[in-house]
Formats: sequence, structure tokens, C-alpha cells
Amino acid sequence: MLGERIPLRRVKTVRNTVSGKNMLNNCLKEHAYRLSQISFRGSNLTTHPLRNIRDMLYVGNITIGTPHQEFQVVFDTGSSDLWVPSIFCNSSTCSVHVRFRHLQPSTLWPTNKTFSITYASGKIKGIVVRDTVRGTVTDQLFGLSLVEYGFEGIPFDGILGLNYPNISSSVAIPIFDKLKNEGAISEPVFAFYLSNISMKRKVIACSGGCHAIFDTGTSAIEGPSTLINNIQKLIGATPRSSKHYVSCSAVNTLPSIIFTINGINYPVPARGYILKDSRRHCYTTFEQNKVSSSTETWILGNVFLRLYFLVFD
Repeated sequence: MLGERIPLRRVKTVRNTVSGKNMLNNCLKEHAYRLSQISFRGSNLTTHPLRNIRDMLYVGNITIGTPHQEFQVVFDTGSSDLWVPSIFCNSSTCSVHVRFRHLQPSTLWPTNKTFSITYASGKIKGIVVRDTVRGTVTDQLFGLSLVEYGFEGIPFDGILGLNYPNISSSVAIPIFDKLKNEGAISEPVFAFYLSNISMKRKVIACSGGCHAIFDTGTSAIEGPSTLINNIQKLIGATPRSSKHYVSCSAVNTLPSIIFTINGINYPVPARGYILKDSRRHCYTTFEQNKVSSSTETWILGNVFLRLYFLVFD
């Protein structure tokens, strides 16, 4: 792999042009991207295009094994493991996704390790194996799920984690770290198009400083429950089922929420934190943080990351 930086390019969303689960799924299958490594002429930049799914997550294609088997995965800065479904996974969610065929690749090596990962949307269990990923990363440890709980209706096959090695559940070195260790990239930097929190010129959270996590695997902006409820009240959102809704006609009058990071303001306007559901009703993307912590912690997901170019080094 060439290049000093590996930006992942956001491609045009289909959410605003295709509505309805079946129409969207059919459209994604019909217009699937054949993603190969693309280099800008005359520069050291290499891009890997990602598809925006319903303004909720970003997925891209990778290949594993010899001969190549292609999978659609979430590039996730909130986790460290790469996994895809095994052909031996009998869970209902596995049956509707591409599954790794163990007996076909000649480069696959099994291990005696197992792994288990719990996400906000579900849990997986499986085995750890070695193989070549995308023709560049050889002898890569990754997971094959044998059992999956949850993940109903997800538009991806697996997850490619980009976080630190010390949180890996499979005890594998993440792909980006392996590329760095092998000298396949000249600078350990990758990027996504993606202090205080204030609204209406008032500090509404993080007044004494707090922790923030930038997570491409999270669609929303998550924070402590009390503070999130205050924000919902401030913008006049009303709870309905699992979401908070506002009048679509009021979106243009709602205030921006401003995140101050290292003294620089990063506003997220209402058109960024308000989305429409399948019935064209407007709901907020503020959610309560499901991870308990002794310190005030915020997770800035794709709602924030869509607006700014964020470099991870």
C-alpha cells in the first residue's frame, strides 16, 4: 500500500433518494461498488471509498483469502477486531450475509483461539484464524463468527476495527497497526470525513472538561443521560418509542450544538443532528451513553464526523 495518509472517502448517500427497506437493499445490491485501491495522481494519498448507509454508518469492501472473497464491512474506530461470518454460522443474521468459505482458500491457517465481542447492537462468538486481507496484509489474525445475537437488518457482513491493539478481543494486531509495523505505510495516519459543549451561547455540558470518543461505528451523539435529556428539552423534542421527535417545519429554527475541542469550536447544525425516519418524521440523533464511566464521556459518531475531516494518528 502506498501513501503517507489513507483517507476514507465518503460517497454520496442513497438515503435521500431511496426509501423503504426492500428498495434500499435492492439498490445496494444492484449498484455495489467494486472497490479497489485508488491513488491520487501526483500525490501520496490513497483512498478507500465508503458507502453512506441511511446517514447512519459507513461501509466499504475488503477481500480476504486466496482466491479473494469479498465482504462489506464497517470501518470502526470504536473497536479493534476484524471479523466476518463463517460459512458454519447458522444464526439467522448470518444466512443473509456473505459468509467466509473455510475450505476454499489455500492461505487460511486455523488457530486454537476463540473470541467473543459484545456491541451495543448485538453479540458474536467465534474462532480466530489467519489469512491474507486485501492482498496486502499477510498472515492477519481475524475472527470468524459462528454465533450472532442481534444485528437484525444490518447492511454489512462484518466489522474492521481501527482502534488500539490493547482492546482487541481476539488478541490480534489490528490491520492498520500491522501495516505500520511492516512499513507498508510511510506515516501512521488515517482519516475520515467526518472542552465545552454549548447551545444558544450557553454551556450545557462538559463545563469542567470531559472525555470525547470519535467513533465511526456509532451513528449518533451519545452522552450522559441527564445531559442528553436536557438537550432534548432545550430543542423541544418529545419522546416516542425509542426516539425523540421534533416538528420538521421547526428544523431551520433550531440552534446548533457546539463542541469546543482544544479551544476550537465545531458546530453541528440542526440539519446535521436531525434525521428523518422511513415515514419522513424528524427525530434527533442525541442518545444516552450506554457505557458507564466515572467521568463525563461523550461519543461523537457519524453525526459529527460527517461534518469534519478528522485525522487519527
